[in-house]
Amino acid sequence: MYIGALTLDILLGDVHSLKQKRSVVRPLIAEVRRRYPAVAVGETGHLDLHRRTEIGIAVVSAEAGNCSEVLDGCERLVAGRPEIELLSARRQLFNEE
Repeated sequence: MYIGALTLDILLGDVHSLKQKRSVVRPLIAEVRRRYPAVAVGETGHLDLHRRTEIGIAVVSAEAGNCSEVLDGCERLVAGRPEIELLSARRQLFNEE
């Protein structure tokens, strides 16, 4: 069993309040959940900043390659959004040992 974790540090575009931030982050998380129903995804950091957010994504699989493919797809999906800028992506892969 393998567990893949992806942490995305994101700079939001023209956002001036936490309410506007939610209007950008919520659809982004919903899109990841819709396209990849086997992943867990949520806002995990920078909760009090209105122009930054951190999104965490996790997947469990029997194969390491499948974890990597799913996390690659999630990263591409988020990076392809024009209203945000992906600052960094950190990935970890855990196994039973």
